[in-house]
Amino acid sequence: MGRTGPSQSGAPGRPLPGAGSSPTGLLDQLSVAAVVLDAHGRVVFWSPQAEELFGYTAPEALGRFAARLLVHEEHWDQVIALFAEVMESGTDWAGAFPVRHKDGSKRLVEFRNVRLLDDLGDTYALGLAVDQATVARIERGVALSARLVSQSPIGLAILDPDLRYVTVNPALERIHGLPAADHLGRRARDVLTFLDAEAVEARMRQVLETGQPVSDRYVVGRTSAEPDREYAWSVSYHRLDDATGRVIGLATSVIDITERHEATQAATRARNRLALIAHASASIGTTLDVERTAHELAGVVVPDLADVASVHVLDSVLRGRTPSDSGPARFRVAAVAAAPASEAAQAAADVPGGLAMYDSDRLITRCVRTRRPVLVAEATRGDLRHIARTSEAAALLEATGVHSYLAVPLLARGEVLGALSLERVRTPAPFDEDDTLLACELASRAATCVDNARWYQNVRDTALTLQRRLLPELPSRLPGLEIACRYRPAGAVSEIGGDWFDAMRLPGDKTALVVGDVMGSGINAAASMGQLRSATRAFAELDLEPAEVLRHLDRLAEDVEHTIATCAYCRYDPERGECRISLAGHLPPALVRSGRPAELLDLPSGVPLGVGGWAFETTAFSFRPGDQLALYTDGLVETRGDPIDARLGILRDALTATADQDLGETCDRVLETLRPRAGDDVALLLARARHGTTSPSGRRGP
Repeated sequence: MGRTGPSQSGAPGRPLPGAGSSPTGLLDQLSVAAVVLDAHGRVVFWSPQAEELFGYTAPEALGRFAARLLVHEEHWDQVIALFAEVMESGTDWAGAFPVRHKDGSKRLVEFRNVRLLDDLGDTYALGLAVDQATVARIERGVALSARLVSQSPIGLAILDPDLRYVTVNPALERIHGLPAADHLGRRARDVLTFLDAEAVEARMRQVLETGQPVSDRYVVGRTSAEPDREYAWSVSYHRLDDATGRVIGLATSVIDITERHEATQAATRARNRLALIAHASASIGTTLDVERTAHELAGVVVPDLADVASVHVLDSVLRGRTPSDSGPARFRVAAVAAAPASEAAQAAADVPGGLAMYDSDRLITRCVRTRRPVLVAEATRGDLRHIARTSEAAALLEATGVHSYLAVPLLARGEVLGALSLERVRTPAPFDEDDTLLACELASRAATCVDNARWYQNVRDTALTLQRRLLPELPSRLPGLEIACRYRPAGAVSEIGGDWFDAMRLPGDKTALVVGDVMGSGINAAASMGQLRSATRAFAELDLEPAEVLRHLDRLAEDVEHTIATCAYCRYDPERGECRISLAGHLPPALVRSGRPAELLDLPSGVPLGVGGWAFETTAFSFRPGDQLALYTDGLVETRGDPIDARLGILRDALTATADQDLGETCDRVLETLRPRAGDDVALLLARARHGTTSPSGRRGP
């Protein structure tokens, strides 16, 4: 076959310079057989692969005519003609041809025949042969792989051991937003700039080193092609080894799961919104107080919905007036709240508890005038000037990074009460329509509570005003008596009742002392109290016995619908040094005699006014200079958790301890001891006997 050149340098079995470090193994899978024929068609070279393919050993094949050895007789002429054509023209021939195996079977073999010429001018024929079934199998595998890679919706890529892209399919081009040409030859860190590329490469190298694959790793990021949209991918890495076990690279698959990610995010947001609404239902409206309700609303929306929240209530609403439809809007700043790290933006908000005037071009004014939400997803400098009340506040909003704004009206029972203003500073996402719906839901719930608190306050103020107006102005002088009194209203409008006290000068220098309590609460109780107090004054002018006065009041109470009241009526005669008293279902008065501890008078309690059909009794007791009498309503001593006897004992102790003090100070000490916080209505009247006609220090209680 000719001479060979000098041998290449290097030890046997070692790769030639510039060659790969080890074979790929692909030729081993093909098992290519090499056969060389001389010009006459005799076998002069027979490779081991030829022995495996055709079944003949080299000694059996060398020197024999190839056609007679390998081809069935019916194909001899065709084979000889092809051989002659190759040898004469030098044209290569390739194709599949049936051959005869040593065992007699017929096999289809893929051939490539070429003419060889040595340095002496002799010609030979080189035949390279592969089993056609093996070639077909590999071709199908390659075709299938190529089709799967090119048409797969999954992003696929192969990287070499240096983590440089060598193959990228169209799906990965779309996912990365880069054409394949911008991938090939570049390292992963240079392509995946929209992710934590260092961490990605570290994970890839770990797969290359250990062979342990990474499967279905959840990755979220924004590509350079669409930086405004968040994508999610499921990423897997697998090491590629050839048939000899040599590491030839890394395969990566990327599945776009953005839709699933967005659905999961939407479901999470929906759950969070439901949780926030449930939290709001439990947290907003715990009291009937406008400012407390506003603080509760602001506390709910920060930081789950906004970084800064302000609750503005129209001042006209709090004053019971109809809001204006034109000009500036005047607000009472009910509450302001800010999330951690957003306190600087809170400095641009209005001061809680103060008044704020917003011009008609401001967004919050538009919100309450139109009764519709105002959403500014991406706030510009011009938008901030219409959000803030002043230009200075707008500059501060810009400096602190306020980038999104939302205002929703506080609507209750068809009336606009104010607005909830929301700002985002640290939260990167802008407000959207879902946030608007959630804010409207929370504002609606809070508005109902604010409206309830507003009406409660109005009713309470009305009841208190009525009750105070009905309480008497005590006489400046009473013969032989020094008096002091206090009235403390209940803490809730539903508990404002009909407690009253009175001191009237009667004929003959006598004095009538009265304390009463209409059962029930609210305006009706206060009105009934006014009727009974006026009637008591009228009957007292007749100088009747206390029991007679109560009898007349009892008949009057029967005529006043649903009126039941307790009363203590006492008539003091300074000339005789005597008090005559009668009770209508009332607690016993406390008597403090000079130099002695306080005691409760043992008197017939009678029945409340309005019950009817029962007689009242009058009891007389001496009341000398220095003696002190305490008349009070049940709100002073009755509580839900303490026995009444224990509370009456505290009253006696308090009166004993303050017996020598000024009566006004005594009233304050007694109230402080027994009723430190507002509960039920309390009326307290203290009277002290003096020598002769005195100038009393009595005054109407606060």
